[in-house]
Amino acid sequence: MNLKKSISIAAIVLVAGLIIYGFVLMSQIFADNTKFSDKEVFVHVPTNATYADVQKMVSDYVIDMDRFEMVAGKMSYPENVKSGRFLLTKGMNSYELVKSLRSNVPVKLAFNNQERIENLAGRVGSQIEADSLSLLNSFKDSIFLKENGFNEDNVMAMFIPNTYETYWNTSAEKFRDKMIKEYRNFWNKERVANAKKQGLDPIQATILASIVHKESVKKDERPRIAGVYLNRLRLGMPLQADPTVIFAIKKKDNDFNQVIKRVFFKDLTMSSPYNTYVNIGLPPGPIAMPDITALEAVLAPEQNDFIYFCASVERFGYHEFAATLPEHNQNAKKYSDWINSQGVKR
Repeated sequence: MNLKKSISIAAIVLVAGLIIYGFVLMSQIFADNTKFSDKEVFVHVPTNATYADVQKMVSDYVIDMDRFEMVAGKMSYPENVKSGRFLLTKGMNSYELVKSLRSNVPVKLAFNNQERIENLAGRVGSQIEADSLSLLNSFKDSIFLKENGFNEDNVMAMFIPNTYETYWNTSAEKFRDKMIKEYRNFWNKERVANAKKQGLDPIQATILASIVHKESVKKDERPRIAGVYLNRLRLGMPLQADPTVIFAIKKKDNDFNQVIKRVFFKDLTMSSPYNTYVNIGLPPGPIAMPDITALEAVLAPEQNDFIYFCASVERFGYHEFAATLPEHNQNAKKYSDWINSQGVKR
């Protein structure tokens, strides 16, 4: 066999070997490398995580870590680890797994019905990387509050209940900054003008809306209740809102988990800036996070001459309204007699 022929055969063998190697390599790269039973899983990579951290996180979901690591290395992933929330789907190959670990998936973050800023921090902290304490500290940051016209009592008014799209690895400060932008977007010129018509600014409107929200779960009744409270404010009357007294009791007891179904006469005289029986005007901050319907009720209240209302014993969940005290006293006695018959102590 001459030299030329030997070189040709060697070249053919080498090419064949490269083809086979390439085929094996490609089959490894593009073969299913997942071992979870669900259709999809999310991997949360913390800020400043290392490649070693990611390896530990995905090991429960990957069939062949050697195959994954080989592809990760070729794609320069170990030097470019990203933090965030990443979606892995069943049947992904190693290339797709690494590619997915580079595509941060947004979170649909939702909150409503929070009673205090501490509750809100906990709710948000359960949905993003930032913990509740860092969120709470950012919400109460004195410089931020002063720059944006809030204080620790009324900062809850900044948060408009809704579902927001953000990233899991959003910091506490960035989340807070996003919320102030959403607040400004919500309080557009039209809403600010509508609040002004009622003699309120956005924070005051939110405080009143929180009382309306707590007074009735019936959304169709909220504009009427808002009308009553605005009538009282215009007359210089105390709001005399039981939900503010309940909030004051919980705040005094430092127990917001207690359930209070009944307010007694002795409660109406307690000393608290949130007690609207002894203080004229609005309390210093929201007593809850009002939903959009409560806010809109304050901005577009029913025009009526009602001054009083109390819970109805005939239409549960609704209220009976009155323009005069004698009429109200009759309604109030009906409710008092009914609640006594039920044996409600607190």
